[in-house]
Parts: sequence; C-alpha cells; structure tokens
Amino acid sequence: MTGASWDEWLAEQAAAREAASLRRVLRPRPPDDDAVDLAGNDYLGLARHPDVVAGAVDAARTWGGGAGASRLVTGTLALHDDLERELAAYTGQPTALVMSTGYHANLAVVTALADRDTLVVSDAHVHASLIDAVRLARASVTVVPHGEVAAVRQALAGAAGRRALVVVESVYSVLGDAAPLRELADACAAAGALLVVDEAHGLGVHGPGLVAREGLAGRDDVVVTATLSKALGSQGGAVLGSSAVREHLVNRARPFVFDTGLAPAAAGAALAALRLLRDSPDLPGRVRQRVDDLAASLGVEPPAGAVLSVPMPSPDAALAAQAAALGQGVRVGCFRPPSVPDGVSRLRVTVNAGLPDDAWARALDVLVSVVKEHAGGVA
Repeated sequence: MTGASWDEWLAEQAAAREAASLRRVLRPRPPDDDAVDLAGNDYLGLARHPDVVAGAVDAARTWGGGAGASRLVTGTLALHDDLERELAAYTGQPTALVMSTGYHANLAVVTALADRDTLVVSDAHVHASLIDAVRLARASVTVVPHGEVAAVRQALAGAAGRRALVVVESVYSVLGDAAPLRELADACAAAGALLVVDEAHGLGVHGPGLVAREGLAGRDDVVVTATLSKALGSQGGAVLGSSAVREHLVNRARPFVFDTGLAPAAAGAALAALRLLRDSPDLPGRVRQRVDDLAASLGVEPPAGAVLSVPMPSPDAALAAQAAALGQGVRVGCFRPPSVPDGVSRLRVTVNAGLPDDAWARALDVLVSVVKEHAGGVA
C-alpha cells in the first residue's frame, strides 16, 4: 500500500477543516425549538401552516408512506399529476415534471439535454447541483463571469455548430442578485441555444417566479427548474417547460427514471402550499417588505430574493456572530468558503413571512446588535 492509510487521510482532512474554521456538524432540532428561525428556507412561513400540514397528512393517509416505485413503474400517483398540472398553470408553463428533490431536477435537465457534443455556458455562481450536473453530462463547459451577458454571447459564438445550453439562476442565494433574464433569453434566441433557469429562490418570493414576471414563461427555448422545499415549505423539485422537454426527460433523465416517485406527504404538502400561494397574492409582497426592512436596518442593499447576506471579516467572526444571535434566541445561517463563490464569509439571514410581527421586530433588534459587535459596525 502506498501513501497514507484511509484513517490517516481522514484525520488530515478533519484537521485541515478545523484549522480553517470550516468544520460543519449536524445539530438535530427539536420540534418545540423556541428560537426564531431565520436560517431555513421557509420563505413564506408555510411549512407549518395548518392547510399544508393537513395536505401532508391527508396524502399519507390516502397513498401511504411512499410512492412505492419509480414514476415509470407504479410510482406516478394521481396526486403527482394534480401537483404538476397546478404548478404548470401557476407558473405559466405548458408542463411540469415533479421529482424527489430540486437537486435531482437540475441533474435531470442538464444530463438529459447535454452530452459530449453540447456546449454548456455556466454562470460562475450557479448552485452546486448545476455544477455537478454539467460534470456528469461530460459536455464542454465555459464558465462565464457572474451576470455578464456579453461573456455569454461571446461563449455562444464559439459553439461551432454544437447544441448550446446556458445555465443560470433567477436569484442567486449568496449575493442575492437577480439574473438579467431578458438579455440572456435574447442572447440564447440569437444563437439557437436553450436557457435553463433555476428558480429555487424566485418561485414564491416573486409569485410565479422571475421567468414569468419577465414574460419568458412558455417559450420553447427556456426551461425552468424549481424546488418545492423553500417557498412551498415541503420537499421535492420540478422541471417546467415544453411538452417535448418533459417527454424527453421522462425517457432519458436518469435522476427521474431510476428514482422513486416523490413521497405522497411531500406532494400533498406542496400542493396545499401552492394553492395557498395562488389564493394569497399578498404573501410575496410581505416577504419583500420584510427584506427591505431588514436590509435597511443592517445598512446593506436589499437582495432580489429572501436571503440577505451580511459580509463578515472572517469565518471565525461569522461563526461567532451566528452563535451570539442564537444565544439571544435568533437562529441564522452563515456562508463560509468554499460554499461562497467569492470567498467572503457572511451571515445568512432568511426572511420568513410567517413570523408574527413581534417576533420579527425582536429578531431585527438582535441582528443589528450582533452585526455591530462582530462586523465592526453595521455592515
């Protein structure tokens, strides 16, 4: 045997993480946690809404604990069909295809549509699931500077007759900025390329999402992925687009073909949340108002999404600020390298539209105090 043993290698990796303040641990959360949760992704506060909980319970009672098989065997339930039809209608898309996670949705789209003969143009800040998808597709990839449409146009000009795919997010979770979707769609149309937009942080926060808001829903050259685990407070993912794309994914997307169908409880909860969102058009506005209030209190620019990131001077400072907030009853997340594309550690604060006004006001006070102490003043 050459080199270090597995035990030695794992110990070296753990020591390196510890030295860089990058050690992550799992902390089980009890059901009766008293802390104000501004770390999760329940943007609209629907995860514990009575209608959403009832949707999960009713679906489990009707269909059981699981779908029982892959979607192409016996795992496609009438419940999945209802969710897909209503999700497509809400977002203005011809069809939807529901999967077990948003990660799977991104893997499915890219690996089924791209291959060695495809050029993938990827924004530098896309989510890890899209990065992994491009690697699995074994396509040629050009990573372009974040948000630069001119760089996308230049990359597409070098496609040399190959099929081309441009991969972006509608709202980027770390910096909180929105993609220039109309300009990107124009660039793709001019080059005959397909635009893939991850709406994980756009759906719900912007109603049907930024693709719909920009008038791009229903176009054959735009494909949308989304998650059911953020604004809809459940679990799962979806691909929205043309019937031709859906049919291709049903037949060729390995993350869909070889995976068990979305669990009934998750599908039922997502459907109930979607109906609440559809029937409560004020919810996105409530999120936006709280985002603006939080950004103003901390002296930072309001993000396009519901996640506000506050730059911190170091990973240690970010962890200390996170611990200080929790000590005062407010749970926030933190971004540290290598999870951040620009290497800057940040507090990650998620706005929750479902919090009572008094809890929200208290959380604002705590966050202002913590940021002043650990970031050398309000950011």
